[in-house]
Amino acid sequence: MGYDCVVCVKQVPDTSNVTGDAMKEDGTVNRAALPAIFNPEDLNALEAALEIRDRLGGRVTAITMGPPGACEVLRECLFRGADRAILLTDRRAAASDTLATSYILSQAVRQVGSYDFVFCGRQAIDGDTAQVGPQMAEKLGIPQVTYFEQVVDLINHTVRVRRNTGSGWEVLESPLPVLITVLDTANVPRPAAARRLMRYKRARAPIELEKELTQATPDLTDTAKAAQIAQQAEALKAQGLLIEQWNLDDIKADLTWCGLAGSPTKVHRIQSIVLTKQGYTEVSADKAGVKQLIHELIVDHTIG
Repeated sequence: MGYDCVVCVKQVPDTSNVTGDAMKEDGTVNRAALPAIFNPEDLNALEAALEIRDRLGGRVTAITMGPPGACEVLRECLFRGADRAILLTDRRAAASDTLATSYILSQAVRQVGSYDFVFCGRQAIDGDTAQVGPQMAEKLGIPQVTYFEQVVDLINHTVRVRRNTGSGWEVLESPLPVLITVLDTANVPRPAAARRLMRYKRARAPIELEKELTQATPDLTDTAKAAQIAQQAEALKAQGLLIEQWNLDDIKADLTWCGLAGSPTKVHRIQSIVLTKQGYTEVSADKAGVKQLIHELIVDHTIG
């Protein structure tokens, strides 16, 4: 008997490489100025699902919600061993906060059908809220285990897992299905397999096919374009290379719970901090240097 796993993954800006161009004048993140990467703890979530599949059988389905560029993380999931990849993209989902995002993803999980595990990374590095996973469990009406580190036992429809409590660990038992959020200490994500990389590098979502076709033949009529996209998508599907593409209608989402309309989180104030100091101050590595540094910080009203 195998276990079917759904893994929610996200493409995020690389916050470890923040520069002065990372913020726009209105205080929002300039995502174009930051390289997009696979959210680190989502890789651990994917690895946890793959380990269960490899040991006990089943299927691993990867889902991401985002723009067409998010297909990159879905291809990465396929390279590493995922069986199915789904892109959930819809302009009506733009500006979704964690509440709206968790609703949309929970609807997508329902649309997948039967599942035993839903895995998420503990949190995304672009928001650091750690809210989406637990909110999804609440909306799906299933148990949740956060800060997951290891599967201790899995028998029939009951799983025992070890979770990190910050000052130690505890073992929890849960019936299936269950949602689990995974820490970066849970495992070491496997690298992309060369054979799978060569196979799935050609995997595409319909929206990517449309973009490529538009660039190659800009004078093509809408009717002809739609026919070619459908033909190419069918060919990819026959080869197992089609990244499925869903919108909010496909997952039967209530639009009042999506996007800006379904997001109660509001920005109260944006404050831009401008650093005007030129050059640098060298501090000697002794008591006199530290004393001088503290004195300058007090004079500048930085501290005190």
